[in-house]
Amino acid sequence: MEDLARFVLDDAELTERIKEIRHDLAAALVSLGYDHTRLAASRDVEGDVGTTITTERETRRDGLADVAAAAASRLTESLRSLEECAKIVAGGSGAVMLEELRYRAYDVDRALTLALPTQAHRQWRLCVLISESLCTHCPWQEVALTSLAAGADCIQLREKSLPDAELLRRARVLAGLTRDAGAELAINDRADIALAAGAGAVHLGQNDLPIEEVRRLVARRVRIGVSTSTLDQAHDALGRGADYLGLGPMFSSSTKPGPRIAGPGFLEEVLADPELSARPHLAIGGIGVGNIAELTALGCRGVAVSSAVCSAHSPGDACTELLEHLPAPDPDA
Repeated sequence: MEDLARFVLDDAELTERIKEIRHDLAAALVSLGYDHTRLAASRDVEGDVGTTITTERETRRDGLADVAAAAASRLTESLRSLEECAKIVAGGSGAVMLEELRYRAYDVDRALTLALPTQAHRQWRLCVLISESLCTHCPWQEVALTSLAAGADCIQLREKSLPDAELLRRARVLAGLTRDAGAELAINDRADIALAAGAGAVHLGQNDLPIEEVRRLVARRVRIGVSTSTLDQAHDALGRGADYLGLGPMFSSSTKPGPRIAGPGFLEEVLADPELSARPHLAIGGIGVGNIAELTALGCRGVAVSSAVCSAHSPGDACTELLEHLPAPDPDA
């Protein structure tokens, strides 16, 4: 855990907190009569029945977050075991110290888990936001199908006023379509719908549920994206556990009008920031064939569009034109 905080996150404050737990644990064990020489002399690798017991999961980790989770589980479980045994040693006074260390370990586990990226770090090239009201020439399901056939690698369901049952039904339809196409599904705002439909991501606005609360609900089963329009918002989102960033609005948009346009300059600032540029992003807001080249010239790797595709006479052709301006997919992604 300390190595991940230090060498992966470069987080001095979290590294110090974990290091202090390590040193305080060593001091607590000494106060309980810990003797390394006696412990080493008692070790019996050949006679230990646990050495022959294995599980499939213990030989595989799905990413750094999985490594951190395994380390944290071992730490907190060990502290719990030591705490119980300490209750019969020296009148149980050592158990209080170990309990305090265990609660501190829970805190750093949470901080480390939220800060580390998920394993699936896929950078989408083209995300099509589906809203039925914008699908003026084709039904919403046909828009999704033709977009996926043309190469869109993400569909985001964005419906603000549908009843929950209908929203879930559509989410499940889109989950099946994206799965068949080797693409992914994101759900706007609703972590519960994302979980129930088996979506790969949930996308949050600045005024939606806090990232920490959504992570508590979805754990690592669903990636979390957050809309940002300033560098402070982007850093805050990553610090609180976002997996990818929505950047915008890039241009004025009839779909989501607002008083402030972040503009391509915000994208340029993000890409110049080593921490932010290392995470997947989707530029969004008023993007179409006429202005997408301005973004890709700055290094944009992925865009999210709505009316440019949903309102097109041929959504598939619209996707094809947009994809022609985007960088080729990463073969290792």
